Amino acid sequence: MRELLEGLPKNWGRWGENDEVGALNFLTAAEVLRGVACVRKGKTFTLQVQMGHPKGDPVWPGRHGAQRFNIMDKGDFLCGAGPEFPGNHEFADDVMFLYLQGSTQYDALGHVWYDDQIYNGYDARTTARSLKKASVLPIAERGVVGRGVLIDMARHRGKAVLDKGETFNHFDLMAAAEAQGCKIEKHDILLIRTGLIGSFYERDKNEFYKDFTEPGLTFSRELVTWFHEMEIANLVTDTIANEVTADPETGVVVPLHCALMRNLGVVFTEIVALDALAEDCAADGQWNFLYTAAPLKVVGGSGAPVNPVVLK
Repeated sequence: MRELLEGLPKNWGRWGENDEVGALNFLTAAEVLRGVACVRKGKTFTLQVQMGHPKGDPVWPGRHGAQRFNIMDKGDFLCGAGPEFPGNHEFADDVMFLYLQGSTQYDALGHVWYDDQIYNGYDARTTARSLKKASVLPIAERGVVGRGVLIDMARHRGKAVLDKGETFNHFDLMAAAEAQGCKIEKHDILLIRTGLIGSFYERDKNEFYKDFTEPGLTFSRELVTWFHEMEIANLVTDTIANEVTADPETGVVVPLHCALMRNLGVVFTEIVALDALAEDCAADGQWNFLYTAAPLKVVGGSGAPVNPVVLK
């Protein structure tokens, strides 16, 4: 990884030696108002996938989808095991066990690293048992609000879903934006649709995970420089890893997690439901909007579930 990324830009220290939210610092009050200006019709969209779906949840191979269990319901009261209260009300209660990155989620900036340093140069040993630096908590405490723009790569290429391992770069993103009649601007929250997550619920699970290689952005030095110059605050996609699983030239797995997240502080949001939003954008021709998100405030977490809300 060091050899692949040698000489590429970093934002370490740009916002001070104690910074833990990275490129979200670009989302100033002026950027929030730029996003608010995109709200024209009062339409709202929620972007989280359902947790504990009957067909399972799309997760990185080796993880398990969320599991929900009732611990109290009518059955407990029918067999006399339910607690009694004045007034004789009854209730249901349940618990859920999940990977914090097992649903639509924000990555902490300390989630992935190399050379024993996480974002902003913090020692990777600060991740032991709990992220003491660059956890998801500072992102959750801050919240994410700004101008979002959706680039529908699947629609641009005339497909319902991109093929396994199908790649695209920043030039492809700009070409798709031009075809949509919109523009990617500095400090945007960049949403990219491949169709993958939506297709999960329509496909055989074994086929979905066979020879697992997602479509997505592919590493190049030029692409990393473009993200740096555009000062993109947040990358949001309907894939599990926000990039093609392995770089097709070097075989390096998830290099953009290191080049963009670890080095530039670009915040990653993954496993996002974009199909309904994309349909509406295609119908009315408006591809920009106010994007808002607040992941759960998990102390020390390497990620946290989120239900982003988009307003058009």
